[in-house]
Amino acid sequence: MPAIPTTILLLTLSNVFMTFAWYAHLKDLSGKPWVVAAIASWAIAFFEYLLQVPANRIGYTRLDLGQLKLLQEVIALSVFVPFAVFYMKASLRWDHLWAALCIVGAVYFVFRTPATAG
Repeated sequence: MPAIPTTILLLTLSNVFMTFAWYAHLKDLSGKPWVVAAIASWAIAFFEYLLQVPANRIGYTRLDLGQLKLLQEVIALSVFVPFAVFYMKASLRWDHLWAALCIVGAVYFVFRTPATAG
């Protein structure tokens, strides 16, 4: 599989783990001591890093550092929004749409010139 699709796939899977590690304890472990939530989150985050580190190494062969970081942020938000709405039962507001459009602008500016990856 080519580098960029592989990077996107690995970062997406990594962000699923990251999102659960960072936020699921707010719902699932709210009655437990914070140290229990921290240990559970670290356990989940281990799997995030098993995917994120190779994703960044592969992505950096084709993307520069800024492009790689912005790609990760867009993927993180693309994973987070369904998680927030469907899992955490959060509601979306119009301001979220306007913020997303700002991110689309950021993607345009970062990707409009060819990458100069290491």
